[in-house]
Amino acid sequence: MQHARIIGTGSYVPDNIMTNDDLAEIVDTSDEWISSRTGIKERRISKGESTSEMAYYAALKAIENANISAMDLDLIICATITPDSFMPSVACMVQERLGAKKAAAFDLSAACTGMIYAMVTSAMFIENGVYQKILVIGAETLSKVLNWNDRSTCVLFGDGAGAVVMSVSQSSRGGMIAHHLFSDGEKQSYLTLPSITLKNPYVQPETTDVPYILMKGQEVFKYAVRSIADNIKLLLSKAKMEKEDIQYIITHQANFRIIEHAAKISDISLDKFYVNLERYGNTSAASIGIALDEMNRKEIISAGDKIILVGFGGGMTSGAILMEWA
Repeated sequence: MQHARIIGTGSYVPDNIMTNDDLAEIVDTSDEWISSRTGIKERRISKGESTSEMAYYAALKAIENANISAMDLDLIICATITPDSFMPSVACMVQERLGAKKAAAFDLSAACTGMIYAMVTSAMFIENGVYQKILVIGAETLSKVLNWNDRSTCVLFGDGAGAVVMSVSQSSRGGMIAHHLFSDGEKQSYLTLPSITLKNPYVQPETTDVPYILMKGQEVFKYAVRSIADNIKLLLSKAKMEKEDIQYIITHQANFRIIEHAAKISDISLDKFYVNLERYGNTSAASIGIALDEMNRKEIISAGDKIILVGFGGGMTSGAILMEWA
């Protein structure tokens, strides 16, 4: 059976940097308070870039890095919880701007695990011979769904996009080795983002939900730590590998304390965990793609390296991929 591998990466973040000190001017917080609790020092905040625009720029870089053209793409999947509109999808907007006329396109919603869900979905299309080349994007404009008076949430998030091009592996080396997706709807109240309230001739609501991210911080923290550790253990078992066989782990970049605790209970050196959240904050579906692109362009990862990508997010959702870098 053929398998899927990554042949190109790309990312985009707005130029506008909001530091912790900048935040302290609009909400009751401080650099020390944010840094000590999250590890975040700054984040990128859109000054007008839409989700589809950031997705497009990340896609351009991934396509260039893959050394292909947009016309080579068979499918575009965009993972996002902050689309420009309910329709058209971000993926269709990107398809039009790229000129990827042969590609089908759709959005996928799995919150911060979105990039993992989209990559596994793409791998299924490739492994079953349906498509050859697929563009996967994780893109978010979280700044438009934050309550900027709520320091428990507004200090955490940033805007950006990450992308990968996935293709059929042409060799026995390189590509996905194992993957896993998981959802726990019983914990859906931990992290929510309301949509439009039902209002029609038969229903007149007394109140209207405000479309802001709401989070039960302690519950999310515990879920995140446990899901990272459980997913790593499960993938190693599926692949019949040991912790020592893994060179790098890229988790969803939400909170340094989460990564630190997950590394400890997994008995894996923190040095194996790539962390860039101090510069970008939590970019939801974009975070793993941004981190992977940084590692690729800095030549931190080499052919043959075994890498685990692991995400967790609202739903609650989680998932992970173990791959060999080609």
